Amino acid sequence: MTFLLLSLLALDVPADQAAESYNEVAAPDPGVSAYATCGGCHGAQGQGNPALNAPALAGQDADYTARQLRNYKAGIRGADPEDAYGAQMRGMSSVLVNDTAVVAVSEYIATLERPPAQATEADLSAGQGAYANCVSCHGQTGQGNPVMNGPALAGLDAPYLERQLEHFRAGRRGAHTEDPWGASMVPLAQQLDSETSAQVAAYLASL
Repeated sequence: MTFLLLSLLALDVPADQAAESYNEVAAPDPGVSAYATCGGCHGAQGQGNPALNAPALAGQDADYTARQLRNYKAGIRGADPEDAYGAQMRGMSSVLVNDTAVVAVSEYIATLERPPAQATEADLSAGQGAYANCVSCHGQTGQGNPVMNGPALAGLDAPYLERQLEHFRAGRRGAHTEDPWGASMVPLAQQLDSETSAQVAAYLASL
């Protein structure tokens, strides 16, 4: 890297420009480095891996992702003994040593392209109808609504969505006093039985 900087100066590139060019090469995006561990489960492009019960992350609002990572690190999410996959994420979140790393990886994830819709043979009309109650927070097409702190849901795999709705219904998620946004999901999830949850999840996966 020092050779690169000296070469730029030898070409009569102004020192400030040479330093800038050097830094672009020498200092990779910290979010890319921080995401390296996440990619093992969530995919190199954040596309998710249902076989590992790892949801897609690509394109998710950075503030939402950072909030969930902080919740995992603080034991606000994933602490319930019946949330095995959440417990795994609590452990993995410890790899992010400070909040700077949390912010960096969250911002990087937000730049990734969202995964394509998933094909399904389910009757989506019922799911679309039930999803009408979710639109104000999660968007007409599941694109999310940061103003309402509602994450994007479109394209997430159906089993993951069903599992989260069940967690909200059962109090495994959203019950902690320091998770007000999770708490707002609890009464909404409790309005859905398992069959309707599956229909909503299939609909969102298809978007």
